Amino acid sequence: MAINEEMQMGSTSISCECSHHVILFPFMSKGHTIPLLHLAHLLLGFPRVAVTVFTTPANRPFISNFLVNTTASIVDLPFPENVAGIPPGIESTDKLPSISLYVPLARATKLMQPDFERSVQEMPRVSFLVSDGFLWWTLESATKFGFPRFVFYGTNNYFSCVSRSVGVNRTLVAGPKSDDELITVTGFPWIKVTRNDFDSIFKNAEPKGPLFELIMDQVIASSNSHGTIVNSFYELEPVFVKHLNREAKPKAWCVGPLCLVDPPRVQLQKPTWIQWLDQKLEQGKSVLYVAFGTQAEISPEQLKEISKQPLNARMVFEEIKVGLRVETCNGSVKGFVKKEGLEKMVKELMDGDKGEEVRKKVKEYAEMANKAMEENTGSSWHSLNMLVSEIINFTPQHMTVAEA
Repeated sequence: MAINEEMQMGSTSISCECSHHVILFPFMSKGHTIPLLHLAHLLLGFPRVAVTVFTTPANRPFISNFLVNTTASIVDLPFPENVAGIPPGIESTDKLPSISLYVPLARATKLMQPDFERSVQEMPRVSFLVSDGFLWWTLESATKFGFPRFVFYGTNNYFSCVSRSVGVNRTLVAGPKSDDELITVTGFPWIKVTRNDFDSIFKNAEPKGPLFELIMDQVIASSNSHGTIVNSFYELEPVFVKHLNREAKPKAWCVGPLCLVDPPRVQLQKPTWIQWLDQKLEQGKSVLYVAFGTQAEISPEQLKEISKQPLNARMVFEEIKVGLRVETCNGSVKGFVKKEGLEKMVKELMDGDKGEEVRKKVKEYAEMANKAMEENTGSSWHSLNMLVSEIINFTPQHMTVAEA
C-alpha cells in the first residue's frame, strides 16, 4: 500500500513560509484522537507553524472532517494486515469485536514504524512530535531523526501521581489485607485508595503478560520523552502538577481543557436533542445525562469493562468535589448498585444540598477552565506558548536516547 500525504487546502507540501513543523500522531481511538485534533487547532494559531497529522486510511475521514478549512496536513499510513485476532479492515478500537483485542491492536501499530519513518524522512524538518502513549515506538523514530517527542495520555495529573506512587512504592502488594481496605497513598496522606481501584497488574508481586509488557514499554518510552502533554489545567490540580514536575520525568505541560478549542460550527437548525434540552430549560426542569463509553456494547461482559473507573471517581468526588458517588450495597468498589441507591443519589444531585454544592463547584471550575485557555493570559495558553518557545531553541544534543 502507498502512503498518502495530502494538505487540507489542496497543496501537496508544507508551506515554505512555515518555520516550525509539528507532527501529531493520535492512537486509533476517538477518545485519544479528538484532544490531539483540538491541539492541532491551537498550534495552527501560532505564527509560522505547520501541523501534520498521521493516521490510517479508515480513520482519515473523521480527522479530515475535524480539520476542515485548516492548513493541517494529513498523512495516511497503511495499517498492518494479517494481525492475529484482528479482523481485516479493523483500524480503530471502536471497531474491535472484543475489547480483549485492545492490546494486540496497540502492538500491531509497531509494524507501522518503517512507513512512518520513510514519510518523516521526506518531509521538511520536524520541530517536535506529539504522539499517544500507546504509540511508544515513535520515541525511537524521533530519536533517530533528532527531534523531541512529547507523549500524550488522556489521563489527568491526579491519576498520574496516584498511579505512580502506588506502582513505585508497591503499595498494593504487601499492605492491605483485603481488596476493599483503605490504604494511604505515599506522598499524599489525604488520599485513600483500595486494591479494587486499580488494575490487577498493580496488585501482583510479579506482574506479567501482554498488558504488563505493553505498559512497561509505554512507561520506559514516556520517561525518556521530552515532555508530557496533559489535557488539564494548572488551577484544577496544582498540587499534582507541582508533584509531577518535582518528582517525576518528563515535565508535564498542562494545555487544556482542549475541548474548549472546538471552533464554533454554523448550523442552520439546532439538532433535535438540543431543541429538547432548550425546551426543558424553558420549563425549568432538570435533565440527567447518562451515557456509557462510545466503545461499550451493553452486555454483561462489556459492563464489567466500562465500570473500571474507580480512581477517576475518587478524584471527581473526593478531590475536586464536582460529583457524588453512588455507594454499592456492601460498600465495596466492585459491589452491586441497586436502583434505590442510584435513585437516592440522583435526587440528591439534582435537588439536594450536596447537589447544590456540586453545581457551585462545577461553575467555579468552568470559569477557571475558560480563563486557563484565554489567549495571552491563560495558564494553559502560557504553558503551550512556553513549550513552543522552548522547542524553537532545541538542539539534538539535548536528546535522551531511548532504552532498547
